[in-house]
Amino acid sequence: MTGTTLAFLVVTLLTATLNVGIAAADLTRARFVLANSAEVGVPRTWLPWLAALKLAGATGLLLGLFSAALRPLGIAAACGLALLYLGALVFHLRARVLYNLAFPGFYFTTAAASLALAVSS
Repeated sequence: MTGTTLAFLVVTLLTATLNVGIAAADLTRARFVLANSAEVGVPRTWLPWLAALKLAGATGLLLGLFSAALRPLGIAAACGLALLYLGALVFHLRARVLYNLAFPGFYFTTAAASLALAVSS
């Protein structure tokens, strides 16, 4: 196993796991999710849809990871997640909620890294 392949495996699994976790928090309407979404101007009605996008992204990442034939699906999923978190960053910046900008930034970074590694491997 090459270094790139190992990085692809680890980063993709991390990204998928993080997205399943935050989707679960969205679906259960965790207190921190409700507080953050209200602060940045995301309506509560969006939470199930955002959770569905995160779960779809995680699923696509895993399918692309474990099947070379489905690698394009994994690439599309990583791209979709990166765009989702880019949107989250924009919402934080627009609302001037900067104290927790690192969270969507971290999720964006993992999705972008998954995308770069999926394309390169």
